[in-house]
Amino acid sequence: MSQTKRVKPLQATKQVGICALLLLVFVLVCRIAFFRNFTAVFSASLIPDNMVLSAPGDLDIRVEGADEDVIGAVQIDGDKVRIPIRPKEPGSFNLDVMNGEGEYVHGIWLHVDRFMTVWDESSGNFTGDAAVVAAVALFWLAVTLIMLWHFLQEKGPAFYSYSTIYYAGFFLFSLVSFISIGYAAVRHILDPWTYSMTSVYRAMDSASSRFLYLTAPFVLIFSIAMAVSNIELLRHERFRFRNILGLLIPLLFVAGDIFILVFTGRFFMGSEQELHIRQTVDNVLATVFAYFECMLAGSVICGLKAAKHLPEPDRDFILILGCRIRADGSLTPLLKGRADAAIAFWKRQKELSGKEAILIPSGGQGSDEKLSEAEAIQRYLLTTEIPPELIIPETESRNTYENMSFSKKLIDARKPGGKVAYATTNYHVFRSGVWASLAGLPAEGIGGKTKWWFWPNAFMRECVGLLQNRIRQEIILLLLIIVYFAVLSMLLPV
Repeated sequence: MSQTKRVKPLQATKQVGICALLLLVFVLVCRIAFFRNFTAVFSASLIPDNMVLSAPGDLDIRVEGADEDVIGAVQIDGDKVRIPIRPKEPGSFNLDVMNGEGEYVHGIWLHVDRFMTVWDESSGNFTGDAAVVAAVALFWLAVTLIMLWHFLQEKGPAFYSYSTIYYAGFFLFSLVSFISIGYAAVRHILDPWTYSMTSVYRAMDSASSRFLYLTAPFVLIFSIAMAVSNIELLRHERFRFRNILGLLIPLLFVAGDIFILVFTGRFFMGSEQELHIRQTVDNVLATVFAYFECMLAGSVICGLKAAKHLPEPDRDFILILGCRIRADGSLTPLLKGRADAAIAFWKRQKELSGKEAILIPSGGQGSDEKLSEAEAIQRYLLTTEIPPELIIPETESRNTYENMSFSKKLIDARKPGGKVAYATTNYHVFRSGVWASLAGLPAEGIGGKTKWWFWPNAFMRECVGLLQNRIRQEIILLLLIIVYFAVLSMLLPV
């Protein structure tokens, strides 16, 4: 069992909060560093073709609402015209660009706040915007690295926790957000006129929609794979709701993605307030779907990693989690797979380290079962080379939590703090580890194999069960995320 120190779930939240605080400080520093330093830019392509522009003097810039000396020397940089602005006091004013004949060419509407930050109403550009946008992109990169670091730090028994799912899920979301905002930042820094801050705002407040856009191909591939396995499952198993769950959920995600992408991409005409409302609704809907995609993806990542993991060969105890047995008391293929996984690990450990672990078959007797599941497993173990004295059945448990809790009592009576592994079916490893953690039993899982057409559907049920166990916390977190993106949509310019 890994002795890695358990990382507290709140630690990642604090680190993200520190990054957010540093971002805020940086924004404030930018206000000071770029004090009264702004350059309005417009494209020379706006100038009529019949007007020859060879020097700044060919343009006449008139200022309305401020003194003429708020503007500096006009510069022509390729196909861009740059006008330095040096405001003296807060307020709003217009720049009317005229040609030599007094004809109107272009207009720029500027606002200066009390901190002397200049904001271009037409483009959304403002004083020091390039540095701020770069900092926002770096913030999302930092969040991405924080989530990845914490996910990689969750080792041994500590891996089996809900925080690991959050780390994996939000790593994906923050990675996509970094790519989206980072791309917008680079484009804005290179060409603030063509890719203005208005476009950057759109990239920032539609992070959920962009996540759905970028992950849509993966969702489609995942759904097709789940459909194939589910159809094969129905060929071998009788029709039950639980046997089509692995088909319904991916189809729900595909339908949701299509609806959101079509809904948010529709043409809209209306007032600025109506556009704010529309964007807010779009982002809230996209956030809901993106959140559940992240959580499902996090559950899948954790489940797959747990199913492939093999503990160190230094175990003192190996639990075998029970499940339904046959009418004659023999093991079903599913339960036999769990027992065989435990036996294979037991033999491998003895070969590598010489250490013989105690096996604890765990499971009570159902009302329609001939004997307890633990006794059925014990009988099977006795047909192998496992010494009888190394088998201690736990015959009272009725579910996975009791498997772990009751087995812990047997372990504590023999060797408190002993190193523990548990054997279960591959799709059930991660969720069982969560139950072990809740029961206070540090343990690592061993995944037994099952039919390829069976485990994807069962694995999907496990993912849903994991999230359902914390439905209250999930709803609270989802509401906080919705409020964040809703407020962002209402505050950012359209």
